[in-house]
Amino acid sequence: MTSRSVLFRPLVTLAVCGAWAAACAPPDEGAGADEAGDDVTARVTALTVNNATGSAQTFTASGTIDTSNAFFQSLGSNGRSCVTCHDPNDNWSIVPASLQTRFNNTSGTDPVFRTNDGANSPLADVSTVTARRAAYSMLLSKGLIRVGLSIPAGAEFTLLAADDPYRYAGPVSGFSLFRRPLPSTNLKFLSTVMWDGRETFRDPSSTTCLKAPLDTTTCFSTLAFDLADQANGATLGHAQAGIALTPAQQTSIVNFELSLFTAQTFDNTAKDLTAISADGGPASLAAKTFTFGVNDVVSGDYATGAPFTAVVFHTYDSWANRKGNGTEAARATVARGQALFNTKPIAIAGVKGLNDDLGIPLLNGTCTTCHDTPNAGNHSLPAPLDIGLTDASRRTPDMPLYTLQRTSTGETIQTTDPGRALITGKWKDIGRFKGPVLRALSGRAPYFHNGAAADLAAVVSFYDARFAIGLSAQEKSDLVAFLQTL
Repeated sequence: MTSRSVLFRPLVTLAVCGAWAAACAPPDEGAGADEAGDDVTARVTALTVNNATGSAQTFTASGTIDTSNAFFQSLGSNGRSCVTCHDPNDNWSIVPASLQTRFNNTSGTDPVFRTNDGANSPLADVSTVTARRAAYSMLLSKGLIRVGLSIPAGAEFTLLAADDPYRYAGPVSGFSLFRRPLPSTNLKFLSTVMWDGRETFRDPSSTTCLKAPLDTTTCFSTLAFDLADQANGATLGHAQAGIALTPAQQTSIVNFELSLFTAQTFDNTAKDLTAISADGGPASLAAKTFTFGVNDVVSGDYATGAPFTAVVFHTYDSWANRKGNGTEAARATVARGQALFNTKPIAIAGVKGLNDDLGIPLLNGTCTTCHDTPNAGNHSLPAPLDIGLTDASRRTPDMPLYTLQRTSTGETIQTTDPGRALITGKWKDIGRFKGPVLRALSGRAPYFHNGAAADLAAVVSFYDARFAIGLSAQEKSDLVAFLQTL
């Protein structure tokens, strides 16, 4: 069995090995990757990986990453394990560059390349290397997994037409939805599991409930319960297992996932992200607390009653107003980007799940109106939003386009992904998705649920255009500099 070496900066090089090693064939990591040799171990004391803007590190409270855990075991029938699509070398997701390497190293037979959800269509021809390269083009180009869903019974809409470039989706076969695998790290901060929230369950006996003016009878199960169900569903679906996970296997996977904290630790221009009392890196992140509804923009902090504050990130407060050139200038840039993220005014309009649900046509906010969880940047409540990512006007030729019709009125809408609506059956939920945790961003492009943004500059440009923010070139650069240090 071969191991995949990952470069530690500024620490050491260790090899991460386990049942997943064959699924993570190594690219050329450069000169530093060989310094410690192939030290194969089932428990590693840290994990640091290089990315385009520096390096990120994964931290655990135990000080080890146990690769003998069920997370790394093939528990299905097609050779996959959790780590197949949640690669620690890709900040616990998967990215096109790594997928292309895995394809090239195995001629497209690595376990990630399976037709049930890795191919553009489950009927795709995979008989030759050339055919496989075409069949897995969405995975190779954008890191997208095909999710097959159907309209639930009693839904408020029907599927009127499907324009699928891969000639599979339709009224009989259902929807082909191409989505990015979410990272399996920093899960402590989640309020919603999965892009469409399908693994976030209601529990009427729970005390974890929404507050007025939202529906106070809406209460939720524990995160551990949701993640256990997600792990089982992924094993039965993605890994094509014939039997469900045992409770012990579910608990093993969930406990492992909840132990992981990943963040950028080194930036190529700003250098050490803990220097001069900065609060970057995963160890600090792991120490942060999270409670359901923390800093909610509507009801304030659910636990303390404190009013919402737009200042969600304090990570680089100590870098504000740094003087000088080189590293000092880069740190000042990051601090300016943080201030923009916290305080730059945005006129929020036309966002389903926010403006319509609150009855506020225009909401004056900032980035943190939606990214309200301190230090993490996701939403602290289950609040899927439609910001226009799936609109027909933003469709690219590689994406299916669906025409949905509202049963009660005959109204139609076109979308590349109905999102939350395929779980609830509600017309108003078409195109709604959760916002992800914003830590460890640099190592896991492309972004958004559909990989629509190739890099962080494209993310910033999308929001600038969508909400007519009017960012200057300097402000865009500052925001990117901040986001890539998270």
